Amino acid sequence: MSSGRRDGQDYAAQGFVKVEMSDDDGNIETPWAERLPDATNQFRLDNSPFYAYRVSADDIIEGEEVAPGFYRFVRVVRRSGNRTVRLMLGEKKADTAEGKQVLDEIVRLGCTYEGAFSKLLSITVPPDVVLETVATYLTSTGLDWEYAHPTYSDLFGQG
Repeated sequence: MSSGRRDGQDYAAQGFVKVEMSDDDGNIETPWAERLPDATNQFRLDNSPFYAYRVSADDIIEGEEVAPGFYRFVRVVRRSGNRTVRLMLGEKKADTAEGKQVLDEIVRLGCTYEGAFSKLLSITVPPDVVLETVATYLTSTGLDWEYAHPTYSDLFGQG
């Protein structure tokens, strides 16, 4: 499920690599990243992360090679300006009428999303979209959601 990001077909054939990322709880994901020309271990992140914090789609990242075509995330080199929020759809799965209504509104607001298991969405908020507008809408749905980049504490301090 996606609204604006590429599908996974032929990524490796196009020079993309997998980058292992994780959160503090040990959840691991391996999004696709595009190798930058003339940069040894730098990549443009092509997916919106589901677990990693403080990184967003299109950020330029550094990776440490673990195996051919597979890297471990090291750091963000340059920010894209995108922000990431995550939405847990719960019983309003993406394929229900209520779920589709939420997804349609996310797109109408100018965002894209990627889905995992039709219950978890990683939403990319582009630089020209007001993050507060997206947060207000997500709060109005009554669904669980979180700031992933920037995090809540980045925005509002510890709390």
